[in-house]
Amino acid sequence: MDPRPIGVFDSGFGGLTVARALIDLLPKEALVYVGDTGRYPYGSKPLDDVSSYAHEITRWLIEEHDVKMVVVACNTASAAALDDLQSTYDRPIVGVIDHGVSSLLKVSRTRNVGVIGTVGTIGSGAYQTEVGKADGDARLVCAACPGFVEFVERGELASDQVRVLAQRLLSPIVDAKVDALLLGCTHYPFLARTISEVVGRDVVLVSSADETAFGVRTMLIENDTLREGEPVPPLFLSSGDVEEFERIGSMLLGPELKNVNRWTAPGSDQATSDQTE
Repeated sequence: MDPRPIGVFDSGFGGLTVARALIDLLPKEALVYVGDTGRYPYGSKPLDDVSSYAHEITRWLIEEHDVKMVVVACNTASAAALDDLQSTYDRPIVGVIDHGVSSLLKVSRTRNVGVIGTVGTIGSGAYQTEVGKADGDARLVCAACPGFVEFVERGELASDQVRVLAQRLLSPIVDAKVDALLLGCTHYPFLARTISEVVGRDVVLVSSADETAFGVRTMLIENDTLREGEPVPPLFLSSGDVEEFERIGSMLLGPELKNVNRWTAPGSDQATSDQTE
């Protein structure tokens, strides 16, 4: 039907939660994943810079791999650039924010909900706006969690330092007595055990990864663009240390992550150097 790959990108490892969901739900689809570890974390950078990165990667995925769809598997990039990406390119562009909010409101019994994310994501107001549009009566508390992404990127998921940081950053969530908490960064599911222990086991943790994968499948079916035939191995690229990306990424995603290739942003000094060597 449409054998072209699906492009997926994130600032690093967080989008692997989305890639894992896509691989499990749509095993015949080909994936091209770009982890921009050379410029992570996105969450502490100006949103204009993040938007520029998102355009660079999306343009490259379309021009170099002719992807049939791009999944922005990063909450900060979705908040900074999704609308502009959707109006600029002639391919479906899927974000994670609306899918996450939909799932959050479905599981909440009290409509007293929370969202945690990077400084950039929370500061953008994207989740506040989306929850307000979906349910004007929902009571939402948000908390930025600087530092969480860096722990995940180092593969440090359950240390005492992570726990102490979580106890401090998640105190507004605990005080608000929410019954459902959206992990508004695709890195955060890797810290789900620690987060759950801090906020309480009775709080439902919601990841946008599965809902995003279901949304992708629905869109492919509606557009008659599902891939047929034998599954093909996903392609993974990193703008940072490829060996480190493969080492940590395979721990987080599984055996599908191997033979990581180097990716350089078009127009960057490194890309120019690569072309002249």
